[in-house]
Amino acid sequence: MGTNGSTMLEPLRQGLPPIDPSAVSGSATCALPARYEAVGGARQFTRVTLSGWGLSERFDDVALVVSELVTNALRHALPTGAPREPQDPAVRLHLMRWTSRLVCAVRDPSQASPVASEAEDSAESGRGLFLVDSFSDSWGWHPSPVLTPESASGGPTTRGKVVWALFRLSDPV
Repeated sequence: MGTNGSTMLEPLRQGLPPIDPSAVSGSATCALPARYEAVGGARQFTRVTLSGWGLSERFDDVALVVSELVTNALRHALPTGAPREPQDPAVRLHLMRWTSRLVCAVRDPSQASPVASEAEDSAESGRGLFLVDSFSDSWGWHPSPVLTPESASGGPTTRGKVVWALFRLSDPV
Protein backbone atom coordinates (compact mmCIF):
# COMPACT_ATOMS: atom_id res chain seq x y z
CA MET A 1 0.00 0.00 0.00
CA GLY A 2 2.74 2.40 0.87
CA THR A 3 3.86 4.68 -1.93
CA ASN A 4 6.15 7.63 -1.73
CA GLY A 5 3.45 10.12 -2.63
CA SER A 6 3.10 9.06 -6.26
CA THR A 7 0.69 6.55 -7.68
CA MET A 8 0.91 4.41 -10.76
CA LEU A 9 -1.25 6.97 -12.58
CA GLU A 10 -1.43 10.68 -12.04
CA PRO A 11 -4.87 12.06 -11.12
CA LEU A 12 -7.24 11.35 -13.97
CA ARG A 13 -7.23 13.91 -16.71
CA GLN A 14 -10.46 15.51 -17.72
CA GLY A 15 -10.97 17.24 -21.02
CA LEU A 16 -11.14 16.75 -24.74
CA PRO A 17 -8.37 15.27 -26.84
CA PRO A 18 -5.99 18.05 -28.02
CA ILE A 19 -7.16 18.00 -31.64
CA ASP A 20 -9.45 20.01 -33.88
CA PRO A 21 -12.80 18.14 -34.14
CA SER A 22 -13.68 19.95 -37.39
CA ALA A 23 -10.65 18.45 -39.19
CA VAL A 24 -11.69 14.81 -38.75
CA SER A 25 -10.98 12.75 -41.87
CA GLY A 26 -12.85 9.62 -40.85
CA SER A 27 -15.20 8.50 -38.11
CA ALA A 28 -17.13 5.36 -37.24
CA THR A 29 -19.53 4.58 -34.40
CA CYS A 30 -20.72 1.30 -32.97
CA ALA A 31 -23.51 0.74 -30.40
CA LEU A 32 -22.69 -2.06 -27.98
CA PRO A 33 -25.11 -4.14 -25.92
CA ALA A 34 -24.77 -4.37 -22.13
CA ARG A 35 -23.10 -7.79 -22.26
CA TYR A 36 -19.43 -8.74 -21.94
CA GLU A 37 -19.62 -10.38 -25.37
CA ALA A 38 -19.72 -6.79 -26.65
CA VAL A 39 -15.95 -6.53 -26.07
CA GLY A 40 -15.33 -9.01 -28.91
CA GLY A 41 -17.72 -7.07 -31.13
CA ALA A 42 -15.86 -3.83 -30.31
CA ARG A 43 -12.54 -5.46 -31.26
CA GLN A 44 -13.99 -6.72 -34.58
CA PHE A 45 -15.48 -3.28 -35.32
CA THR A 46 -12.06 -1.75 -34.58
CA ARG A 47 -10.29 -4.26 -36.87
CA VAL A 48 -12.65 -3.57 -39.80
CA THR A 49 -12.52 0.21 -39.30
CA LEU A 50 -8.73 0.43 -39.00
CA SER A 51 -8.30 -1.86 -42.00
CA GLY A 52 -10.57 0.41 -44.05
CA TRP A 53 -8.46 3.40 -43.02
CA GLY A 54 -5.19 1.66 -43.91
CA LEU A 55 -4.16 1.45 -40.25
CA SER A 56 -4.09 -2.32 -39.72
CA GLU A 57 -0.58 -2.07 -38.26
CA ARG A 58 -2.02 -0.15 -35.28
CA PHE A 59 -4.70 -2.76 -34.50
CA ASP A 60 -2.98 -4.52 -31.58
CA ASP A 61 -2.44 -1.40 -29.45
CA VAL A 62 -5.77 0.23 -30.36
CA ALA A 63 -7.75 -3.00 -29.84
CA LEU A 64 -6.20 -3.52 -26.41
CA VAL A 65 -7.21 0.00 -25.37
CA VAL A 66 -10.70 -0.38 -26.88
CA SER A 67 -11.12 -3.67 -25.00
CA GLU A 68 -10.14 -2.06 -21.70
CA LEU A 69 -12.38 1.00 -22.17
CA VAL A 70 -15.40 -1.10 -23.19
CA THR A 71 -14.81 -3.57 -20.35
CA ASN A 72 -14.58 -0.71 -17.84
CA ALA A 73 -17.80 0.80 -19.17
CA LEU A 74 -19.62 -2.53 -18.91
CA ARG A 75 -18.19 -3.38 -15.49
CA HIS A 76 -18.35 -0.02 -13.70
CA ALA A 77 -20.71 2.32 -15.53
CA LEU A 78 -23.90 0.39 -16.10
CA PRO A 79 -26.60 0.47 -13.45
CA THR A 80 -27.44 -3.01 -12.25
CA GLY A 81 -30.98 -4.17 -12.83
CA ALA A 82 -32.10 -0.93 -14.48
CA PRO A 83 -34.30 -1.37 -17.54
CA ARG A 84 -32.72 0.03 -20.70
CA GLU A 85 -34.50 1.71 -23.54
CA PRO A 86 -33.82 -0.15 -26.81
CA GLN A 87 -33.11 3.13 -28.61
CA ASP A 88 -30.58 4.11 -25.93
CA PRO A 89 -27.65 1.69 -26.26
CA ALA A 90 -25.71 1.08 -23.07
CA VAL A 91 -22.28 1.83 -24.49
CA ARG A 92 -21.06 3.42 -27.72
CA LEU A 93 -17.62 3.12 -29.28
CA HIS A 94 -16.44 5.99 -31.49
CA LEU A 95 -13.31 5.84 -33.65
CA MET A 96 -12.13 9.11 -35.20
CA ARG A 97 -9.18 9.64 -37.50
CA TRP A 98 -7.26 12.78 -38.33
CA THR A 99 -4.16 12.99 -40.56
CA SER A 100 -1.76 12.29 -37.70
CA ARG A 101 -4.07 11.21 -34.84
CA LEU A 102 -6.53 8.46 -34.02
CA VAL A 103 -8.95 8.69 -31.10
CA CYS A 104 -11.05 5.91 -29.68
CA ALA A 105 -13.79 7.06 -27.32
CA VAL A 106 -16.29 5.06 -25.29
CA ARG A 107 -19.51 6.68 -24.06
CA ASP A 108 -21.37 5.18 -21.14
CA PRO A 109 -24.34 6.25 -19.00
CA SER A 110 -22.42 6.89 -15.76
CA GLN A 111 -21.45 10.38 -14.68
CA ALA A 112 -18.83 9.02 -12.26
CA SER A 113 -15.24 9.71 -13.24
CA PRO A 114 -13.01 6.76 -14.05
CA VAL A 115 -11.05 5.58 -11.01
CA ALA A 116 -7.54 4.23 -11.40
CA SER A 117 -6.20 2.04 -8.66
CA GLU A 118 -3.11 -0.04 -8.17
CA ALA A 119 -3.94 -3.73 -8.47
CA GLU A 120 -2.24 -6.32 -6.34
CA ASP A 121 0.28 -8.44 -8.27
CA SER A 122 -2.00 -11.48 -7.95
CA ALA A 123 -5.19 -9.62 -8.99
CA GLU A 124 -6.89 -10.78 -12.20
CA SER A 125 -8.30 -7.33 -12.94
CA GLY A 126 -7.76 -3.71 -11.96
CA ARG A 127 -5.08 -2.73 -14.48
CA GLY A 128 -7.32 -1.43 -17.28
CA LEU A 129 -6.54 2.27 -16.99
CA PHE A 130 -2.85 1.53 -16.48
CA LEU A 131 -2.91 -0.36 -19.81
CA VAL A 132 -4.80 2.49 -21.51
CA ASP A 133 -2.17 4.93 -20.20
CA SER A 134 0.68 2.64 -21.31
CA PHE A 135 -0.50 1.85 -24.84
CA SER A 136 -2.02 5.20 -25.90
CA ASP A 137 -0.23 8.54 -26.25
CA SER A 138 -2.74 10.30 -24.01
CA TRP A 139 -6.18 9.73 -22.58
CA GLY A 140 -8.85 11.43 -20.52
CA TRP A 141 -12.56 11.78 -20.06
CA HIS A 142 -15.32 14.39 -20.14
CA PRO A 143 -19.05 14.53 -19.37
CA SER A 144 -21.18 13.56 -22.36
CA PRO A 145 -23.53 16.34 -23.46
CA VAL A 146 -26.91 15.01 -24.57
CA LEU A 147 -29.63 17.07 -26.19
CA THR A 148 -33.04 16.15 -24.85
CA PRO A 149 -36.45 17.77 -25.38
CA GLU A 150 -36.34 18.98 -21.76
CA SER A 151 -32.97 20.65 -22.35
CA ALA A 152 -34.03 22.49 -25.51
CA SER A 153 -34.82 25.67 -23.64
CA GLY A 154 -31.83 25.58 -21.32
CA GLY A 155 -29.08 24.07 -23.50
CA PRO A 156 -27.65 20.59 -23.46
CA THR A 157 -27.79 18.50 -20.33
CA THR A 158 -25.16 16.01 -19.29
CA ARG A 159 -25.84 12.29 -19.23
CA GLY A 160 -22.97 9.93 -18.93
CA LYS A 161 -19.35 10.41 -19.86
CA VAL A 162 -16.88 9.76 -22.64
CA VAL A 163 -13.51 8.17 -21.92
CA TRP A 164 -11.07 8.68 -24.79
CA ALA A 165 -7.58 7.59 -25.81
CA LEU A 166 -5.41 9.26 -28.42
CA PHE A 167 -2.85 7.56 -30.66
CA ARG A 168 -0.33 9.48 -32.73
CA LEU A 169 -0.03 8.22 -36.29
CA SER A 170 3.12 8.50 -38.36
CA ASP A 171 2.98 11.43 -40.73
CA PRO A 172 2.10 10.57 -44.32
CA VAL A 173 5.10 10.30 -46.60
